[in-house]
Amino acid sequence: MPCCGGSENISSADDVKKYGEARPFDPNFKGPIKKRSCTDVVCCILFVIFLAGMIAVSLVGYVRGDPVKLIYPTDSSGNICGVDTYKEKKYLFMFDILKCAETGLAVVSLACPTTRICVKTCPSEYWSFIQTVALETAVNKVLASEREKMICKYNVDPQSAAKTVQKYVKDGDCAAYYVKTTSVMNYCVPSIFVDIVNLAADITYQYNNKSYAITDSGNSSVTGRKLSDASYYLSLFYQVKEFVDLVFKDILASWWMILVGCFVSLLLCMLWMFLLRWLAGIMVWATLVCIYGLLSFACYYCYNEYYRLKALNATEEYGISQAFAMNFNYYLSLKKTWLAFGCATSTLLILLLFLFLFLVKRVCIAIELIKEASRAIGYMFSTLFWPLVPFLLQVIFLVYWVASVIYIASMGHSQYYSNATNTSTNNINYYLSRVPCQPDNSTLGTLCEFVKYGGNEYVIPMEVFMVFMLLWTLNFIVALSHMTLAGSFGSYYWSWEKPKDIPAFPVAMSLFRSFRYHLGSLAFGSLIIAIIQLIRIFLEYLDYKLKDSQNKVAKFILICLKCCFWCLEKFMKFINKNAYILIAIRGKNFCISAKDAFFLIMRNSLRVIVLDKVTDFLLFLSRVLVTGAVFTMSFFWFKGSINFFDNYVVRPNLNYYLAPVIIQTVSTYLMTCVFFGVYNMAVDTLFLCFLEDLEMNDGTAEKPYFMSKGLMKILGKRNVGNSPSSRPAHTARVTPERRGRPLPQPRAQSRA
Repeated sequence: MPCCGGSENISSADDVKKYGEARPFDPNFKGPIKKRSCTDVVCCILFVIFLAGMIAVSLVGYVRGDPVKLIYPTDSSGNICGVDTYKEKKYLFMFDILKCAETGLAVVSLACPTTRICVKTCPSEYWSFIQTVALETAVNKVLASEREKMICKYNVDPQSAAKTVQKYVKDGDCAAYYVKTTSVMNYCVPSIFVDIVNLAADITYQYNNKSYAITDSGNSSVTGRKLSDASYYLSLFYQVKEFVDLVFKDILASWWMILVGCFVSLLLCMLWMFLLRWLAGIMVWATLVCIYGLLSFACYYCYNEYYRLKALNATEEYGISQAFAMNFNYYLSLKKTWLAFGCATSTLLILLLFLFLFLVKRVCIAIELIKEASRAIGYMFSTLFWPLVPFLLQVIFLVYWVASVIYIASMGHSQYYSNATNTSTNNINYYLSRVPCQPDNSTLGTLCEFVKYGGNEYVIPMEVFMVFMLLWTLNFIVALSHMTLAGSFGSYYWSWEKPKDIPAFPVAMSLFRSFRYHLGSLAFGSLIIAIIQLIRIFLEYLDYKLKDSQNKVAKFILICLKCCFWCLEKFMKFINKNAYILIAIRGKNFCISAKDAFFLIMRNSLRVIVLDKVTDFLLFLSRVLVTGAVFTMSFFWFKGSINFFDNYVVRPNLNYYLAPVIIQTVSTYLMTCVFFGVYNMAVDTLFLCFLEDLEMNDGTAEKPYFMSKGLMKILGKRNVGNSPSSRPAHTARVTPERRGRPLPQPRAQSRA
């Protein structure tokens, strides 16, 4: 087929027979039908029942839950730090954090097997009971100032001479040691990655010109390695928290620049769509040229940075401090980073070049579809802002859902287990097998200590139900958005004289039809996607549980299942989207519309590949181009390479200049998804209408085509008595009631 001419075969006769008959001509069809009935009522009722159940579950959580349990830590006696009596003591201190390393992952479900108390402040220095013992022995008296440094249980007074320091530590009344810590989510976590360089060495500190070693209650040396193993995840979280704090400061320092960038992104999106409205062909070709230009420049820049760093003979230092620092500047100073970027961009550039060579003959047809979508959006400009409505609905629902889940998760009561540390400190098997207990005044926090919140067996089913409703409701909102846009663009395509025949409020009318008649169909389609997504979540959970399994067969089967359900979800989303289009136009139920849409596509499978997918690819390139342009400008601006506005704008000092760049880029991409998503829906709707137009009409006076003159020219179609280059005035359809009567004069044609 030549680039901008010729025709495409619809399908073979066998395909037509296999996938049903072509849609027959209907002289009374004038676009989305007005007389329709409710569809899939059972699914609508089921969805309402489940929504009522979700509200009921949320109310139970609000009544019985207490989010404070999740916000603040709990000590060994079940007291919540920072609440009520312990309002001034909001930090949790663990006597011997090394016990966390001994239990490994069991700490997640059964907490560290060590005494935990609430304190006013986390320790900011190193201390060991050996120091106090040595000083007391040297001066042969009790040093009050030294005993004040001891951290003990609530009812223990370390100043009392009833016990020696060794006795307090041996009985578990006081901590044997503590190190410099940092508060992480109100937990006192050792700051080892900041202060300790040699993890293999013993931890020592200087006091009164003497060196003391940190030892636990068993007189074993505490090394940096032991401490890092004990608090690995908490320390990692500390590094992430520190990184997030610095990023947050960068955002606060550059927030107005980010807003300006978002405004520029909005203007760029609007400008791009305005140009698509009038210069679709030029803009598509310009998009391709700019994409290849951006990728070529990215390749040049990456390889230029690589060879520059290579010429400097820069040494690459790797260490645990850098590994956990998440320092972007550090990674950008590595020549291997730029080499990886260069290889990735060059590979992508080559792939896109080869893909373009295969699709160059189909671009003209895709351009015409984009032109038609641009005309539709131009006549119904409100469709561009419609996605903001479902977006706000999703945000409101997510806020409600997160609050409900937090309350439900905090419904459990305190669970106490027998304290293994009082029996055998090093017997981890005993610790893992300890049994629940009911504490009293004499055993609370000692022989019977708090471990976790739980005990409500129905909490997990409630959480699973809430996850399912999250998936179902979000997919329902997406389905409502698709059907509303489909009805709007369907009314555009089947309007003969544009814009005269287009409804005054196409989006509002389409939304009303969706709410009034097709909530059941929306619930049906979204239910299918939600079930598939829930199964995928369950498979991911199984994969997590089996990650250490040695059963290769089980892992292979699990990988296959994950792949199959991923493909199934993509396929069902494609089917659902086309089903919603036909529901919005024809008004039939979900199953019939899904079958009709699938058979219509299969009867025209060649056109699906040639027109629809190539158009989607070109629109995707437009999103990439706009996002890439904003990323490039943001990158050089925050890096300081653009100095033109330095006399007018004070550039803030940033810890990570890539932080606002990434935020700006992600915001721009989401913005392009909102605006160009309308284009994608317009193309998909117009494409199905175009296929039905080809099947129902043949270009005769009784059955003229509704497609634009541009599509007719490219496909080699024409209406009888007219050249393919000019759009004829529409001849009135001949119906049985009008036979024998003179035909009315044709209406003036104003179609683009």
